[in-house]
Amino acid sequence: MPRVSPEVGHAAVSQAPQIDTRKGPLSSAEIKKVIAAVTLAPGENALLRHHLAIEQAVIGGPLVEGETTQLLKNGPPTFRAMFAAIAGARQRIDLEYYIFQDIESDGVRIGDLLLAKRKEGVTVNIIYDDFGSLVTHGEFFKRLRQGGVNVVEFNPLNPFKTKVGYKPNNRDHRKILIADGTTAIVGGVNLATEYQSNSLAKSGNVPGEPIVPWRDTDVQIAGPAVSQLEAIFIAHWRAQHGPPLADVVQPPGVPAAKGNSVVRFIGSTPDHTVPRYYITLVSALRSAERSITIEAAYFVPTPDETQALVEAAGRGVDVVLIVPAKSDSGLALAVGRSHYGALVKAGVKIYEREGVVLHSKTVTIDGVWSAIGSSNFDHRSIVFNDEVDAIVIGSDVANGLEAMAAADRLRSRQVTLEPWRHRSIKERLKETLGKLVQNLL
Repeated sequence: MPRVSPEVGHAAVSQAPQIDTRKGPLSSAEIKKVIAAVTLAPGENALLRHHLAIEQAVIGGPLVEGETTQLLKNGPPTFRAMFAAIAGARQRIDLEYYIFQDIESDGVRIGDLLLAKRKEGVTVNIIYDDFGSLVTHGEFFKRLRQGGVNVVEFNPLNPFKTKVGYKPNNRDHRKILIADGTTAIVGGVNLATEYQSNSLAKSGNVPGEPIVPWRDTDVQIAGPAVSQLEAIFIAHWRAQHGPPLADVVQPPGVPAAKGNSVVRFIGSTPDHTVPRYYITLVSALRSAERSITIEAAYFVPTPDETQALVEAAGRGVDVVLIVPAKSDSGLALAVGRSHYGALVKAGVKIYEREGVVLHSKTVTIDGVWSAIGSSNFDHRSIVFNDEVDAIVIGSDVANGLEAMAAADRLRSRQVTLEPWRHRSIKERLKETLGKLVQNLL
């Protein structure tokens, strides 16, 4: 398991942030205006500058301002945003999903929509994970290929089909949609038919349990930062030996972005000694001054993450963790519960969301720093998976995620120390067995 140096997240906070736009880097005076634009509440200016500096210092390179952001909650609203972005594309559509099925939104299937766009002359590129999309019928991808869609199968399970060496345990867990290099949607929502049933989406993926809704979160981002995500997609495409891709050419007279968020996209892969999102997350947790709110679909924390949460609570940060009461991974649920005692004792507030399968992967810190993406709070996302996450600096997205978390807390059961100490022998045994394989979860 990679470790993050304790100094990361503390030493660089005095650095002045560098922020780029379509027209180039901003001056110090212009950066002050950006900070003012994304700061809504008294006292947030210092917190915002603090996290801007940390974010840049951890990864290196400039952040990008001028992004327009919109949070998307659960299946059908997210699918409608996805289909609208695809329908509006004029040059190119890039899709990269762990689960890729022929989903439907408002009576239209994504396969039909993609083929229609291809007939219009729009280039369509798809990367799908072979394991994640195992239940998708091969005829679906065959039909897309025959219609002129470029389709790449990530790390095929069949060793005779691989082009990059056989790595069956390394999976593409990303969820990416890019339209014309200017609009993107990322988060936890797969292109899976389970999400299209109702306002929350229904799934029968929890063994032995009745059908329950799924709760998930995506974010739509428009602006110059999308070029970062496009570069991440292209790098993956080339690594999997996809056919050559032409550049997206912005027509003259495209207006400059007018959004008020600062954004960075982070693509993590097992090829990195310490995945970049992991460094960013641990650094942000260590640097929290006021609050941390986490919604974690699979909570299997590393030692660094556990220590960061305990230390944050110890210095007076309000740490809230929302996890599922039911999960499609019983082992992950058991391992997460094995950490409850130490975390609650340290002052972390833990809530188990009931009535749904919580699948969101979001973090909000100090009301100004947010992460929305495909990375889970577990070992697999660090060691084995290719992931992508959006880091958003600004109050709008942070406030929106906090509101979602508050609504989920109302439908949750809080974990308190005394009842937890008296849980059954059976539960303790599950936790012990789960921890034996937690590095694979």
